[in-house]
Amino acid sequence: MHFDHPELDRRTLLRAGLGAAAVAVVGTELAFPAAAQAAPDADLDWIISCDEWGARPPADPLSISAIATNKIIVHHMAFPNSTDYSEEHAKQLARDCQNLHMDVNRWSDTGQHFTVSRGGHVLEGRHGSLERLQAGDRQMISAHCPGENGRAIGIENEGTYVTDTPPQELLDSLVKLCTTICQQYGLHAHDIFGHWDFRATQCPGAMFYREFPALRRRVFAKLGTDLGDVPARRWPDIWRFVGGPVVKVAQYLLTFRGYTVPVTGVFDAATVAAVQDWQARNGIPVDIDATLTAPTWETLAPELEKDATGIPVQAVQFMLNSKGYADVAITGEYDHPTKKALQDLQELHGLDTNGKVSTTTWCALVGGVVRQSFQES
Repeated sequence: MHFDHPELDRRTLLRAGLGAAAVAVVGTELAFPAAAQAAPDADLDWIISCDEWGARPPADPLSISAIATNKIIVHHMAFPNSTDYSEEHAKQLARDCQNLHMDVNRWSDTGQHFTVSRGGHVLEGRHGSLERLQAGDRQMISAHCPGENGRAIGIENEGTYVTDTPPQELLDSLVKLCTTICQQYGLHAHDIFGHWDFRATQCPGAMFYREFPALRRRVFAKLGTDLGDVPARRWPDIWRFVGGPVVKVAQYLLTFRGYTVPVTGVFDAATVAAVQDWQARNGIPVDIDATLTAPTWETLAPELEKDATGIPVQAVQFMLNSKGYADVAITGEYDHPTKKALQDLQELHGLDTNGKVSTTTWCALVGGVVRQSFQES
């Protein structure tokens, strides 16, 4: 199981000026604009509510976030790959998940906002998530990914996808759910990420992650987004409250740029100071939370030719290896397995398969989204 997260992201609450008070509803007296595209009368009857699947009441009061939702994070549940595609099985899955989260993890309620079964049934996870989706303004504070629990909608998908691909029924429903979330919260297909983009975990599984470019393309088509409205590169906005492989890549690159930081994947004080110093030295607005903004990434990551060696190549190899390219070793040498893995990654994202690491390839490598992935091939 990958459920290893603290129940309430206190730092997100503090950053939002809400303190750590556990109240039933936070900030309802404050004025929050609804998402630009939200449709309060949207038909959400196809989502099975907590009441409909027989959820237990939360153990503690739940909170509504006061900061804007800016992404979707997709997970796999690390549950068995069941062949029972029935609605009753999906409801039992939701109950089993809630029991795990409340009785074993000691959380207040189910950690994620929504759950998708292998049969394609979509269920509400945390109480209040369906109501917030209908309103389209703020989300329930969740427990699916530390540092992102107040600003990311979490979707758990039944099954384990390290070596298996999700069934078509699940993928079709995930597309529908992501499209609806984007419409209600004013998000885009390029705002869909995986759990391991913000956490040291195998979730959502290497084989599932390979489906993400296609998942985003399908959501993009359903939303009717103009290609011109897609940023050239949508980098993962990692900040001091997250960790994992992407943080480790940033630490490799900071080391390459001359900073003394531990390459651990832990966003520690030295990493915060290095990111902020790099921003100041490069005329980039210094972020209070050391967020790796797009200009930060784009000045930090060097373009690499195929004769490159050293720390940046190690960073590339580490990331490729962590995403399932098992043949890639961290040698610092631009070898054949590294080039082949990069070409495969480039093909997935609609890039030229030249095996070089441009700024755009860096973005795709670290979990970002590139405009080329939405273009007609």
